[in-house]
Amino acid sequence: MSDAEPVVGFIGLGIMGSAMAANLLAAGPLLVWNRSPEARDRLATAGASVAATSREVFERCSVVFLMLTDDRATDAVLPLDDPGALHDRIVVQMSTLSPEYSQRSAERVRAAGGRYVEAPVSGSRQPAIDATLVAMVAGEDEDLNRIAPLLDSMCASVLRCGRVPNGLRMKLAVNTFLITMVTGLAEAFHFAEQHRLDPLQLEAALAAGPMASAVSRAKAAKIVHQDWSVHAAVPDVLKNSRLIVDEARRHHVASPLMDVCADLFAQTEALGHDHEDMAAVITAVRDRTERQGRP
Repeated sequence: MSDAEPVVGFIGLGIMGSAMAANLLAAGPLLVWNRSPEARDRLATAGASVAATSREVFERCSVVFLMLTDDRATDAVLPLDDPGALHDRIVVQMSTLSPEYSQRSAERVRAAGGRYVEAPVSGSRQPAIDATLVAMVAGEDEDLNRIAPLLDSMCASVLRCGRVPNGLRMKLAVNTFLITMVTGLAEAFHFAEQHRLDPLQLEAALAAGPMASAVSRAKAAKIVHQDWSVHAAVPDVLKNSRLIVDEARRHHVASPLMDVCADLFAQTEALGHDHEDMAAVITAVRDRTERQGRP
């Protein structure tokens, strides 16, 4: 690939981003950058070009996808100090960040002559690998039409949510259900184990009933087998929980379930499960039972 050849860019190759970038690469040329080398080296082996700096991605690409951990990481790569770096570029923000920050980013990118689209996704590592994510996009129709084929290479469904920051607000609404559901599932298994019920029978009962879903089945299996290998990491879920609570507070919206979930995931992290899957939240529920029984 020559340096002049136009390519799509992808910055942020974490648990989700590396799988999403691999699917983009299968659809066409891709230029990637990541702070740590391991993930970018794997993409290079698969055929991606690797940029020397994040700025190079913006210099060479007309569309740049961002899948970064937080506001600070995003600010570190957006070349807002260079008036020409974002001219005619479409920045596609796929991370789950605060709607307030995303709105501010959109304004700054547009002021620099660029275009801005929100496209946060619902799904974990496996849907990212399988290209079955659900994207909730917001932005100008012209920009959404332009990136639609690229999103289709990563997602099974793309929902248009209107103007920025409604894509991220929709993502937070989806995550409210996801996080409270998995936390409730963990509490159900804890209730069963405290009454010496067979967890396999509970798993079977839930899987056979009307509440079953791909998520409930996967997380129930993790709890039954104490398998905390990461699909959605505890720190990421804690970050999302706090984003939801903060957005609710900002707009005077009650969030009683998410308030509890945020506390439980903070406790899960404090108990040493910061490199484990969100299903490990059952350890925080167990800890509360143990502390209740202490004199």
